[in-house]
Amino acid sequence: MYLLGYDIGSSSVKASLVDAASGKTVASDFYPKTEAEIIALRPGWAEQRPEQWWECMKHATESVMAVSKVAPREIKAIGISYQMHGLVMVDKDLKPLRPAIIWCDSRGVPYGEKAFDTLGNDRCLAHLLNSPGNFTATKLAWVKEHEPDTFSRINKIMLPGDYAAMRLTGKVCTTISGLSEMMLWDFKEGRPAQFLLDYFGYDADILPEVVPTFSIQGRVTAEAAAELGLAEGIPVSYRAGDQPNNALSLNVFNPGEVASTAGTSGVVYGVLGEVNYDPLSRVNTFAHVNHTPDQTRLGVLLCINGTGILNSWSKRCMAPDGISYPGINDLAAEAPIGAAGVSVIPFGNGAERVLRNREVGASVHGINFLTHNRSHLLRAEQEGIVFSFMYGMEIMEQMGMKLSKIHAGHANMFLSPLFRNTLAGVSGATIELYNTDGSVGAAKGAGMGAGIYKDNNEAFASLEKIEVIEPVEADRAAYREAYELWKDRLSMVMANQ
Repeated sequence: MYLLGYDIGSSSVKASLVDAASGKTVASDFYPKTEAEIIALRPGWAEQRPEQWWECMKHATESVMAVSKVAPREIKAIGISYQMHGLVMVDKDLKPLRPAIIWCDSRGVPYGEKAFDTLGNDRCLAHLLNSPGNFTATKLAWVKEHEPDTFSRINKIMLPGDYAAMRLTGKVCTTISGLSEMMLWDFKEGRPAQFLLDYFGYDADILPEVVPTFSIQGRVTAEAAAELGLAEGIPVSYRAGDQPNNALSLNVFNPGEVASTAGTSGVVYGVLGEVNYDPLSRVNTFAHVNHTPDQTRLGVLLCINGTGILNSWSKRCMAPDGISYPGINDLAAEAPIGAAGVSVIPFGNGAERVLRNREVGASVHGINFLTHNRSHLLRAEQEGIVFSFMYGMEIMEQMGMKLSKIHAGHANMFLSPLFRNTLAGVSGATIELYNTDGSVGAAKGAGMGAGIYKDNNEAFASLEKIEVIEPVEADRAAYREAYELWKDRLSMVMANQ
């Protein structure tokens, strides 16, 4: 008996096939092999074609089925993780009306700011737990104003994971967690946010049906089965945005538990057991995967857009030709803590929520042509990403969240000793690294939704801890000094804009 998980990312789509009994991954692959195209027709815009995600799902599925040699009928459930906050619009035939406006697109910002001011900060925070911000609902406001013909033909709106599930099952649905990340769930009323729908002039009929996160949400159609090489009738029994799903993948379900990831974007995600929010919406509160009307489980999300994308940009533009990411890490480690006074502000990938949706760009500060070299710049880049994490983590601490232990997958920038030592050093937190990823977590979530596992502890009993990183007390003062300098320079950048 096997479980299939998909992770619909902005860089690639990954599929993993998991043995339900052992919890072990028997095959895993991703597509495309180079980063997927992001269409950016103007600065601050970011779009992808939903059909591209489906094509990538087909290639990844073909690979894992071929490698594993598992018979399609042995797959008993499918789960989906996906890039959050995207906007997919389909017509009456369930065909996309235009490319999806994805998570790092900034064009919804002015619509969210106006709604926050017009509706009232207190009302929005009490009902949405956030400002309408730069989320799915405000991206749709841009479409309504600038592409009225497209808007008039909308049958349903959905998130990227909802689109993938629709292609698998033919059914359009979402979850409470999904509506909360669209900014269309009313936590006070326990239903879709009618007051925000009314404000923007959206008909509630464009929203998908709401289903439980862990449930039989639909079954693979004959058409989808033929395209993917799967068996008809397999249940799709779990879906979640990539950050709630990353927390699930690390068995983070309970208040006080914290997960982090550092891929294209970087995230710290902690679970609250009571309703709370940042009054400035610099970090955001959503329904966690196990939130129900009877059990409050909210995920507080710190998102930094300019994380792995800065690291990959540095590799392309600054590093020696042919060098690997481990080689970059070694080169960066030649510079001392604090990069001898060089600071990198890493906000070069759209508007940043932690800066109240301002788009300040990336910048480098403190370079001395006589003393600094490539190693200092590369170290400052990684430290700048960590310091942006710490900037948001201080806000989370002000909300009462304890950040003494961080769970993370042994992947992406957490593969860098410099990155994780800096995070431990500046925060004082212990970092635990685990052998898991989003597609594996989605597969196990599907096992929970299909009733194959009785609970999360059974689903993640095989979760493998790889390494524990403790903060080095002797280095903490140097990390804090570098961080305070970084904050001063960030304040200067923001004051000058």
